[in-house]
Amino acid sequence: MAFTVDISLLREFTTSAGLDAVFAILADVPRSAAHFPKVDALVDLGGNVFRWEMEKIGIGSYTLQQTVYACLYRDDAAAGRVFWEPVQGVGNAVVGGEWKVRQTTAGTAVTLNTRGSLTVDFPSFLQFMLAPLVEMEFTGMVDQYIVNLKESFSIL
Repeated sequence: MAFTVDISLLREFTTSAGLDAVFAILADVPRSAAHFPKVDALVDLGGNVFRWEMEKIGIGSYTLQQTVYACLYRDDAAAGRVFWEPVQGVGNAVVGGEWKVRQTTAGTAVTLNTRGSLTVDFPSFLQFMLAPLVEMEFTGMVDQYIVNLKESFSIL
């Protein structure tokens, strides 16, 4: 019987890049997603809905797990906000969240608030061992995503 792992993350950082340039990257889903590690495919489903297909986790040719989910993206430039909502019934995860950006004297303050639920197709008795690993992997990918974005922002 599968089990679900719920994850919520809040990350904040400041970049010297201008607000408009930072917002442009974050609001452009394919451009922003190009900074996210371990993405196998980002599929444009139309209407600003994108399906994320992460790299498969497996042994040899046998796939143990692949995270797949879809989100509807919207943005509000005046509010400095990019947000996404899960599309139900697509894949084995639901993910939602938002970016908020605001101008500061040092550049642009950036906040990421995201939450997700991943259905892990392993027996539920393994949840106590696997849930922390799933959370650690997701957290590591988000942290690397931010490192990659900061690197891109630094050359704007």
